[in-house]
Amino acid sequence: MTCVLVLQHHPLEHPGVITAALAGGGAHLDVVRAFDGDRCPSALTSYDGLLVMGGPMSVGDDHAHPWLADERALLARAIDADVPTLGICLGAQLIAAAAGAEVRPGPVAEIGWYRITPATAAAADPLFAETTGPFAAFEWHRDVFSLPANAVSLASSAQYPVQAFRVGRRVYGMLFHLEVDAPMVTAWSEAFTPGEALPAGDAPADFAAANQRAATIAERLFLGR
Repeated sequence: MTCVLVLQHHPLEHPGVITAALAGGGAHLDVVRAFDGDRCPSALTSYDGLLVMGGPMSVGDDHAHPWLADERALLARAIDADVPTLGICLGAQLIAAAAGAEVRPGPVAEIGWYRITPATAAAADPLFAETTGPFAAFEWHRDVFSLPANAVSLASSAQYPVQAFRVGRRVYGMLFHLEVDAPMVTAWSEAFTPGEALPAGDAPADFAAANQRAATIAERLFLGR
């Protein structure tokens, strides 16, 4: 059985539709809930893949969240071993940091639905090869990172040149959220920006297409489909 380690940083930022996609393929998800005091493993020898979720903290907030350092160290090992890994939002930032890139506050927050444009290299990528044009994705981030050394840029947005990237053959970071459904977005809005209207962004909200893309990416990366 495929066993995927999930690093979850906030109760509301869970794998969403990816859970059903992987479970439907017979995979087991072992969830480490850092916010509940679960400890991050020091090695990945018991796992076939690693899924790193988002969170409201920043990559360098070790003083408030000391487990971030352990996660960066684990991600560095995942990169070295080319373990199938997917980082989403904060998870992508942690991968970038583990790969030596600078993570810093971005020029503007992206909160809401935005248009993501595939890079030229996406056409030859196993997870993005069928993405032939811009697509809508939900975003909720303020930090930005440079492309890690020897990484491949796979997508961008109007404000952020690196929205998705690959390190090695099987380690991926995505700044955007394809895993969310409408109830998750509502819960985030109520928890993180109560009383504020959610910005619409550049593209229409299309949960069905985003969720199908999330399932396809997860199945290809972790189940080899």
